[in-house]
Amino acid sequence: MPYPVDSPFRDQVVVFAGRLTALHHRAARQLVERMGGVAADDVTPRTTMLVVGGSAAPNGSAARSGGRGPQLRKAEEVNAAAPGSVRIVAEDEFCRLGGLPTAEALDRRYYSLRRIRRRYPRIREGHIRCLEKRSLVSPAVRTDVDRYYGFQGLRTVRGVSDGLERGAPFRAVLRELEAARNGQLTLDFDESGQASPPATIVALPARRQLSMDGGAPGGAGGEAPSSVEASLAISCFQEGAALDEGNERDRIRAGIAYRKALMLDPNLVPALINLANVHYARDELVEAQALYERAMHLDGECFEARFNLGNIHHDLGRHEDSMRHYRRALEIDPAYPDAHFYLAVTLEKTGRSAEARPHWRAYRDLAPHGEWIDLAREFTE
Repeated sequence: MPYPVDSPFRDQVVVFAGRLTALHHRAARQLVERMGGVAADDVTPRTTMLVVGGSAAPNGSAARSGGRGPQLRKAEEVNAAAPGSVRIVAEDEFCRLGGLPTAEALDRRYYSLRRIRRRYPRIREGHIRCLEKRSLVSPAVRTDVDRYYGFQGLRTVRGVSDGLERGAPFRAVLRELEAARNGQLTLDFDESGQASPPATIVALPARRQLSMDGGAPGGAGGEAPSSVEASLAISCFQEGAALDEGNERDRIRAGIAYRKALMLDPNLVPALINLANVHYARDELVEAQALYERAMHLDGECFEARFNLGNIHHDLGRHEDSMRHYRRALEIDPAYPDAHFYLAVTLEKTGRSAEARPHWRAYRDLAPHGEWIDLAREFTE
C-alpha cells in the first residue's frame, strides 16, 4: 500500500516499550507499517525510534510510566555507542507524529472505564464486559490500559447503576435492558427514550401581532391579508391553541384550525409553528421541517422555529445541524433551560464533553427542579 513520501515513520525501525494509554500496541504497530516503517520487538543497532508508553518526562527522553525498562536501557546503550542513533519519544509525541489523539484528548472526548467506575462505584468490570457481550454497550476506543465509551454507553451504564442502587439483581437489570433494546436504540433526551414535546406558541406575543391593516412580521413577501382576514386568522389560531393541549381528537381539530388560519394569512408564524408541531407529534418530520423553516425565514427571531428544527435534525442524526439551531435558539432566548439541555446532550453524543459542561450547568441553574436535573448535576460534578 503506498504511503506518503514525507511520512514521519518512513524507513524507520520502531520499537514500543511500556503500556500505551492512547491506543493498542497492535494498532500502533499497524500505523507504523502503514506509513512506511517497520515495527520491531526489540531494540537493536538497526532501531531508529523507541516509543515509551505514558506521559513524557521533563527531559523529553523517557516516560514516567515506562520507567527505565530493558528496551530503554538498550536504546541508551546504542546511543552511547553511536550518539543520536535511536530517537526516544514519549507516546504523546508518537501520537502527534501519526495524527492520532493523545490519551488526554481521549479523556476529553470519551468516558474511560476507570472514570466510569469512579462515577458509579457499584459497577464492576465484569458488569461492563457482560454488557459488551450482549451488545448493549460498545467501547469507542480500546487501548492497552483502558476502554473508552461514548455518551450513549454511559447512559446505559448509568441505568444499570441505578438498578443496582435500587437493590435489583444484575441479571434482572440485564433482562430489562434487553427487553427494551429496540427502545434504547432510539434513546433520545429523557429516561423513557421519548423526546419532550416541541416548543409551542399558546398566545400571540406583542411582536407577532399583525396590524389590522395587514402585513406579516419580518417583512414577508406576498399579498398582505385584509384587516378582516388578519382578524379571522388570529381567531382561528387562538381556537387551535385552546385545543392543542387536549386529547388526540382535540389535536386533530387544532390542526384544522391552524390550517384555516394559514389560508387566511399564510404568513402567520405562530400558526405555522403549531401546525408543524402537530406533524411532529405524528412523526411526519418532512412536513414539520418545511413549516418550521418557513416560519424561520418569515421571522428570523422565532425561537420556536430554531429550537424545534434542532430537535428534528437530532432525531435524524444530523448533529451538526441540530447544534447550529440550538445555539441560534439560545442566542434568541438564553434562559430557556431545555435548549441548554438538548445542546449538552448533542455535544456529548459528538464527543464534546468539555463544550457540553457549561450547558449542563446552565440547565441545572435555570431548572433546579427540572425533569433532567439529576443528569445535569451528574455531568457538572
